[in-house]
Amino acid sequence: MQDSLYKLPVTRQLSPCLSIRQKDELPLLVINHPRLRAVIALQGAQLISWQPAGQKPVIWLSDNSFFQNGTAIRGGVPVCWPWFGGQGKPSHGFARTLPWTLMAHDESPQGVMLTFELKSSPQTLRLWPHEFSLIARFRLGEHCEIELEAHGKHTSTGALHSYFEVEDIAGVSVNGLGSAYTDKVLNDALGELQGPQTYPGRVDRIFTDAANLNVIDDSVGQRLIEVSHQYKSDVVTWNPGPELSSSMEDMAANGYRTMVCVETARINRVLVSKAEAPAKMGVIIRVVAATA
Repeated sequence: MQDSLYKLPVTRQLSPCLSIRQKDELPLLVINHPRLRAVIALQGAQLISWQPAGQKPVIWLSDNSFFQNGTAIRGGVPVCWPWFGGQGKPSHGFARTLPWTLMAHDESPQGVMLTFELKSSPQTLRLWPHEFSLIARFRLGEHCEIELEAHGKHTSTGALHSYFEVEDIAGVSVNGLGSAYTDKVLNDALGELQGPQTYPGRVDRIFTDAANLNVIDDSVGQRLIEVSHQYKSDVVTWNPGPELSSSMEDMAANGYRTMVCVETARINRVLVSKAEAPAKMGVIIRVVAATA
């Protein structure tokens, strides 16, 4: 799936490295830079591909994902806001299914910088009665940095719902998640983890005392991925397992085998936006060991 996005015809060339292309109903911003290649869907300002030069793809995207207006894209880094999960409708908020505006872009020998904005509208006010401006900043190069900034006067919850590509989930562990968690598979039962998180079946956990740095150990793929959380209160990790994966229309039956989610989240401690102080949340992703 990801390779095909870079082969789509160009509809508008923004700069030597940036172009707008179309996948079904959705416009995509495609980045081809000597240090990286990446794709961001304008719907949701959602990073759906990032691959530093000489490395394998880091971000996972479902081969069965839909590219339809108003439909969430399965994979990438969805912006879940202004609520997480089922706290409102649609699930995980409206930010990931609305079109954002590209406000600025810049290129350097090290990579690209991009700024997107989503503003309140009559449509959002019907779903959530608050005026807002939501800014997403991307710094993409040999590492990936995403920062979310919420302006206005309101409280919210959210997450950068990062999907990572792995060789085989059976050989994956995640370090630094801490011990205490809420188990969404077991109806919000509280649990205690001893050691790293592994994925023998369906896993959906909200960790409340995770470190700011988690490391995904993809032993089969022979690489480590660092996930550095900024302004988080929680870290969510998720893998649907074989049964749920088989039932999802936008995921192949074996899709669960090549992905793991490690998400920067603000759930148990809400984001507080004030007129003079926007709320922030961010993530920095680095590959620290890799084989091409």
